Amino acid sequence: MPKALCLFSLVASILVVSLFILDAVALLSGQTSLAILGGASLMMDLTFAILGGVLIYLSWSTYREQR
Repeated sequence: MPKALCLFSLVASILVVSLFILDAVALLSGQTSLAILGGASLMMDLTFAILGGVLIYLSWSTYREQR
């Protein structure tokens, strides 16, 4: 069960990172109509993308320890 939870958190954090990076790219390119999350704030997008990357690292590290 712990391995499944680690993999679930890995997949969820990859999804979070990809959503916020795509939103930041749409905001930077000037196409706010294509922004997935509304393109409200570039700082918010970058912060959540970085924190999602930290979650990816933590879940991958925990998964490797359980093998």
